[in-house]
Amino acid sequence: MLTAEVIRCPNCGANNRVSAERLANGEAPVCGRCKTPLPVNRSNAPPGGHPITVTDATMAQLVDRSSVPVLLDLWAPWCGPCRMIAPTLEKLATEWGDKVRVAKINVDQNPMAAQRFDARSIPLLVVLKYGQEVDRLVGVQPPNVIRDRVARHL
Repeated sequence: MLTAEVIRCPNCGANNRVSAERLANGEAPVCGRCKTPLPVNRSNAPPGGHPITVTDATMAQLVDRSSVPVLLDLWAPWCGPCRMIAPTLEKLATEWGDKVRVAKINVDQNPMAAQRFDARSIPLLVVLKYGQEVDRLVGVQPPNVIRDRVARHL
């Protein structure tokens, strides 16, 4: 008999049934509705290492109250440049570990964030320290540019 775990999507709230076998094999599940990576509770996983998904409802908890600087990616699924920069953000999240929190927020589903950061074009990368914006980059940027801009605030 196969066992499954139900994981709630932090982005759209959908409940997703994920087989325990797939989780044990290290597969990274995604939401069946919005394709957002699902949070997996792996006790042996290193802290940091992957961008977290933020919503308007979780912004204060995950971004504004963060004890480390946050690189917030404002994006949308239909945005080609947003998809182009995603692997770079994955790599930087792994590289930074616990020194910087990398977070993503879908502006189509979270209009309060889009308004708060005056997101007129995406991708928009906002660097926050103690919940306050300290820097921003608009458009696709090379990894070294993102790394240098964030490093100024460590």
